[in-house]
Amino acid sequence: MAIIKRKPRNSSLRFQSFVSSSDITTTKPHAALVTGLKKRSGGRNAYGRITTRHRGGGADRKYRLIDFKRTDRDVLGKVTTIEYDPNRNVRIMLVSYANGAKKYLLKPEHVAVGDMIMASETADAKVGNAMPLKNVPDGFMVHNIEVRPGSGGTFARSAGVSAQIVGKTDGKVTLKMPSGEIRMVLDDCWATIGQLGNADYKNISWGKAGRTRHLGFRPSVRGMAMNPVDHPHGGGEGRSKSGSHPRSPWGKGCKGTRTRKVRNVNQLIIKRRKP
Repeated sequence: MAIIKRKPRNSSLRFQSFVSSSDITTTKPHAALVTGLKKRSGGRNAYGRITTRHRGGGADRKYRLIDFKRTDRDVLGKVTTIEYDPNRNVRIMLVSYANGAKKYLLKPEHVAVGDMIMASETADAKVGNAMPLKNVPDGFMVHNIEVRPGSGGTFARSAGVSAQIVGKTDGKVTLKMPSGEIRMVLDDCWATIGQLGNADYKNISWGKAGRTRHLGFRPSVRGMAMNPVDHPHGGGEGRSKSGSHPRSPWGKGCKGTRTRKVRNVNQLIIKRRKP
């Protein structure tokens, strides 16, 4: 897919760009796999306090039920449509299985309408097929990876990403994640072969504030533009942080300060994404 730029008929179109939708085969989703989203919180918790800032609004959307667990095992499926999903940046595909079931899956690169795919421990290692990581050859790219057996795909689910199998030892598989992190997961975890499509999504130029508002993002004000009572960066006769390190509105270090808590999952991480 290619990036399409708009003709600069006015100032709002001058810098806008879109990903080509030529790969989409239908605009009407499968009704049985569509459900309503619960009322959005606007970043507020159960007490009504904002815990995630700069969230709210956005265009109305319906949720497509994605089969992250690949529940139809050892059954051949045929890709019937490729569709746009407003809830994620990767395309989805409707797969019709030989047993009559229909499921939405994330669409990998180089998979087209009419292709046959399968989730099985004995399936061929081709793009779109799902299998346990212990059965995937070293060096292959995978996506929709389970963090624990049977939990459903968690890692590598956004547009254009994949993880590479580096090696296998002692019942664990070493993966090089899209972030550059190198970590291990159990070899009984399932994953899907291939890299996810729509990789050009990251090259989109939104062009105007309204397009991000439609996605549910609200405006963000710089701390340096505030008063001292509102932010540690605020105040001053000119642009000044007063010689201090970057801080959040509540005085916590940010922009490089490590705030991650030590957890047991760290023992499975061999190399972090940050040095």
